[in-house]
Parts: sequence; structure tokens; C-alpha cells
Amino acid sequence: MRAHLGDQLVVESPATGAARRDGEIVGLHHEDGTPPYDVRWSDTDEVTLVFPGPDAHIHHLEHEQSVATREPRPDTHQAETVSTAPRSPRATNPGDIGRRVRVERRRQGLSLVEAARRAVMSPDYLAYLEDQPADPSLATLIRLADALGTTVAALRGGGMDLPPGQGYALLHPRLRDLAPEECHTLLSTHGVGRISVSASDGRPAIVPVNYEIVDDAIVFRTAPDSVAAAAAETEVAFEVDHVDDALSQGWSVLAVGPASVVTEPEAVRRLAQQAHTTPWAGGEREMWVSIRPTSLTGRRITPADQ
Repeated sequence: MRAHLGDQLVVESPATGAARRDGEIVGLHHEDGTPPYDVRWSDTDEVTLVFPGPDAHIHHLEHEQSVATREPRPDTHQAETVSTAPRSPRATNPGDIGRRVRVERRRQGLSLVEAARRAVMSPDYLAYLEDQPADPSLATLIRLADALGTTVAALRGGGMDLPPGQGYALLHPRLRDLAPEECHTLLSTHGVGRISVSASDGRPAIVPVNYEIVDDAIVFRTAPDSVAAAAAETEVAFEVDHVDDALSQGWSVLAVGPASVVTEPEAVRRLAQQAHTTPWAGGEREMWVSIRPTSLTGRRITPADQ
């Protein structure tokens, strides 16, 4: 018995010869395709290590054309073929999803094995997904997005120019307030947040900035003549959020407190050395602003049964 990733393992009933159970082969343990296999069962969606017995056989994926490339899809229940017909203009370009998955995995500092474990899939399939033009199912993308701390839309590359929250609301949502400790955890160590300031013309403005958390302070760097620099020596509001369009849930954290310019040379050097990234806006932005929150509040939307 030999198999490839994406083939279907069918276990027949000894009495009737009819299919008793089937699943997708999502992991190989030998290069020649011999057993055992990691199989995602269609009836439970669970992955188990399988040593096929005499009542089992392999249903191989077939090519629609000789030049077609086989793509394993661990979340479909029947073997599928890959068409070489042109994709619609709205489809993701081949390979884009895999590249985004790899970037997000490395950004999170996860090994291939650890990312696959979190996404409940075979490391072989994740490696295939990152290296080959693949079209994983929505269920696979949801698990990957959750494992990598991102969204399905981000992995697909869709909606890059659209605001988040385009999906439908949950049928039974639950909105709850977050404790300060949970708010601090969600702020994490760095990311992109929005700061509310009064611009030079006196009108309110909200500006996105790359930020860090250092000694319980929110810090960001900007240029002295920028809109964000108007935050210095005033009380400001700073907001961070995350919206999961695929699951129609998310959270937001609001920090309020005085902002000041970091002027001590050693402190400035330490901030520059510890920064996870340079400002995405580019240019000379060496003015560090520190916000010391006096109020930290937040809310989270989840399904009512969570």
C-alpha cells in the first residue's frame, strides 16, 4: 500500500464491503508512501495515526489533466481534483496563501512543527502549504489563522483596502468588560495602535502608530513635526483592537493617561535597542513619546456560550 498527501483512506465493512469510514491522508511517515499515515477522519475531523488493515484501501487523487498539480485538502471528506482552468479574477493568486502563512509563522517565532500542532494538522501538510500553490479549505484557514494570531482575511490577502468587520454579527453575541490585567495582556509587547490627539489647528485627530510596552508604559516614536507628536505633554487616549472577520468576534483596549517626550539619552538608546520594528511610515522618527496609563479598560465580543 502506497499513498500521497491528500489521498483518501477508505475502511470497508468486512460484511458488506461498503465504506464504513473514510478520511484524508494529511501526513506521511515514509518517503515511499507506505504506512502508517496521519488521517483526518471525515466523521470526527480528528487526526489519528493509522496502520491500515486488510479492510482498508487507498483512493488516489486523479489529475484532470496530465499537467495538473495535486493539492491536499485535509478538511474535505471526498477526494478532489485540481482543475487547470483559469481562476476567476477574484481568486487568490497561487502561492500567496502559503507565503503569508510562512511570514506569520516566522513573525510569531513558531517552528513548523509547533505551528502545525496548534493548527491541528500534519507538519507535512503545513510544509506543503507553505511551499506549493495550494488552495486550503476555509476550515483549515480558520485553524491556521487562530494558531498564528491573525485572520482568515489576512492569510487570503483579501480586504486589504477595506475596514475590518465586513462579516455578519454572531447570532448570539456576548459583550463583556475586560479586567485591567487582561487589558494589559492584550496590549502585549508591541503592535499597531491608535492615538487620539488635538492637531495644530485645534481639531481632533486619530493617528495609527507602531508601539511598544516598556515598564508598563506605552511608547512610540515619531517625528517632532508630525501629528502624533502633538500628544507630548498632554493627556491622551490610546486604543488597540483586534477584529476576527471569520468568526465575527474581537476585542478592544483603551488606555488613557499623560504623554511625555523621553529625553534621557540612555532611556532613548534602550528603547531603540528593544524596539521590535521601525515605524512602518518610514523616514526619520527618533522622537520617543511615553504614555503612562491611569485608566485601562476594554471589551470583548464572543459567542454567548464562551
